[in-house]
Amino acid sequence: TMWFLPAALPLLPLLLLLGQAPPSRSQSLGTMKLRLVGPGSRPEEGRLEVLHQGQWGTVCDDDFALQEATVACRQLGFEGALTWAHSAKYGSGEGPIWLDNVHCVGTESSLDQCSSNGWGVSDCTHSEDVGVVCHPQRQRGYVSERVSNALGPQDRRLEEVRLKPILASTKRQSPVTEGAVEVKYEGHWRQVCDQGWSRNNSRVVCGMLGFPSEAPVDSHYYRKVWDSKMKDPNSRLKSLTKKNSFWIHRVNCLGTEPHMANCQVQVAPAQGKLRPACPGGMHAVVSCVAGPHFRPPKAKPGRKESRAEEMKVRLRSGAQVGEGRVEVLVNRQWGTVCDHGWNLISASVVCRQLGFGSAREALFGAQLGQALGPIHLSEVRCRGYERTLGDCPSLEGSQNGCQHDNDAAVRCNVPNMGFRDQVRLAGGRSPEEGVVEVQVEVNGVQRWGAVCSDHWGLSEAMVACRQLGLGFASHAIKDTWYWQGTPGATEVVMSGVRCSGTELALQQCQRHGPVHCSHGTGRFSAGVSCTDSAPDLVMNAQLVQETAYLEDRPLSLLYCAHEENCLSQSADRMDWPYGHRRLLRFSSQIHNLGRADFRPKMGRHSWIWHQCHRHYHSIEVFTHYDLLTLNGSKVAEGHKASFCLEDTNCPTGMQRRYACANFGEQGVTVGCWDTYRHDIDCQWVDITDVGPGDYIFQVVVNPKFEVAESDFSNNMMRCRCKYDGQRVWLHNCHTGDSYRANTELSQEQEQRLRNNLI
Repeated sequence: TMWFLPAALPLLPLLLLLGQAPPSRSQSLGTMKLRLVGPGSRPEEGRLEVLHQGQWGTVCDDDFALQEATVACRQLGFEGALTWAHSAKYGSGEGPIWLDNVHCVGTESSLDQCSSNGWGVSDCTHSEDVGVVCHPQRQRGYVSERVSNALGPQDRRLEEVRLKPILASTKRQSPVTEGAVEVKYEGHWRQVCDQGWSRNNSRVVCGMLGFPSEAPVDSHYYRKVWDSKMKDPNSRLKSLTKKNSFWIHRVNCLGTEPHMANCQVQVAPAQGKLRPACPGGMHAVVSCVAGPHFRPPKAKPGRKESRAEEMKVRLRSGAQVGEGRVEVLVNRQWGTVCDHGWNLISASVVCRQLGFGSAREALFGAQLGQALGPIHLSEVRCRGYERTLGDCPSLEGSQNGCQHDNDAAVRCNVPNMGFRDQVRLAGGRSPEEGVVEVQVEVNGVQRWGAVCSDHWGLSEAMVACRQLGLGFASHAIKDTWYWQGTPGATEVVMSGVRCSGTELALQQCQRHGPVHCSHGTGRFSAGVSCTDSAPDLVMNAQLVQETAYLEDRPLSLLYCAHEENCLSQSADRMDWPYGHRRLLRFSSQIHNLGRADFRPKMGRHSWIWHQCHRHYHSIEVFTHYDLLTLNGSKVAEGHKASFCLEDTNCPTGMQRRYACANFGEQGVTVGCWDTYRHDIDCQWVDITDVGPGDYIFQVVVNPKFEVAESDFSNNMMRCRCKYDGQRVWLHNCHTGDSYRANTELSQEQEQRLRNNLI
């Protein structure tokens, strides 16, 4: 008998087990166990300790350097090391000093592969205990529960499923939603016997294929088709069905499993190979219901879903379709889910609620970025049958000490739409960059060709990279003369492309009917470079609200700011240096919550010296500051603020990497923030000409999308502003995506508001 059971029975070599507890901070990838400890330290930093002979001990800092720290961090599951700390920075340890004079090449997979004096051989004291600071990003998929953890040794497992369409109408569909179930077992495809097949089985299969639910099948019709094939003496299918290797004999699922590997699967009949599998049966047929994103445009949803129900959960900052940090709507405000108790069952409820299939990975430890704002839920315990995450038992996120470095995320199964086969990159130095070539129908024939770079920007490049499965766009390139396209595919076949940024493929974006490209073909074809991680800038709305005040500033102190165009035009007509300007001042604190450093688009040679601030600005238009009427008209001129980007502050123990002084490198490190205090020149809106009233105060970060981010929806911050002619009150300050959707603007309206065109 060959059964797969979801219980841990060591006698079954083909056991498929899904549940896996999240690893603690103590990991063992080699033969040696390591951990990081220290007062108040974050998961990625602390005093380095080693487990040997059942006892934890420390490592001496003699000769310890970055390559040793890198090996230790990789062994702990991080991508690498940022730095190391000597002289017991994270406190003196206790017990033995196990290692001294450690020397690594840097390529070792664990610290015990490096040379040292030997276990316990040391001339150090605990005042020399070494600490390490690892890159906060975990190795891909390391801190997660994922389906592939469950599938046993290679070639001895149920790897994947597919639907083989039988009816002519289903063969033409994309994605394929109905057909005979085929399972890949030990590297070969088999069909599944329909005897004992249930709707719960169908639900698991549909979830694996990226569909949220299953539908009933016309089994009588399929039986007729099967019987007619069995009566045909020349039928290849008839001869194949007599072999047990053609069949998976029986499957029994509860319907809540993220993968068929968790169901009871009987490959062969109980009495051994002499007995035929699936006697008198036929192949199981499944029909799935595609989520709203994946339905053909004309198809109507089977059940009317209210917009409110759809919008109570969302994914943010994911590099691929169907992945991201999980955010839920509670009391009209979006917040995150803590990873305490987070698992594949709960993650699958989220995925299905959003119109995807089951979850293929439940991620812990803010692997897809941290959020600002509330943490709504913790200890979420779904059983798998729930229709929404709100139906699952949970605690309030604030109850058990969760921080945003515990933000939970998911990767969902999504349907294969065939879009990836309709785009490719050519001529780049790596597979992640090149000229974009698309396949479209020209005069009834499918042809490959280039995309015109007119209007080509980051929104379009983001869609192209997503379609390619390469994550985010880091650059949208309009001039690609240095990249050679594929011979025969250099002619422009797509022009006027305009994407909102949410499409699954360039073919879904608006574009010209007849192709019209002002540049013609050749060097001005559209190109991209893609990346699997990106920064994400978010303004601290609360700080703006707390720091805003009015100042009547004498003109004698504003010469420099006037040269920088930080005042309204009416200042030109004043009798300098007599008089003053009324300024609405505030502090800006811009956090990088993404998974990559935010770096300026331009190199040092293009940076501009600003006499006012006495340093170079690497981005000329980094923020827009404006005061608007309640219907969006501009009342105060505001201005476009240029910035020198630096790490003003970082979380405890993280080192600042970017500083403006002395023509230093500019940027904002992952997890750090750049603060422009209220008392710095130009950190204001000039409201001298504004009368009393109710207004909207608005700040937009990275307004021209010059630098790629994982999420542009949180770049705008708005406050309600009340001005009585003498005093000002800011209230209800929030980023553009922090409240429920029906109180927000569409992306197109938002873009117009950014440009003050309403």
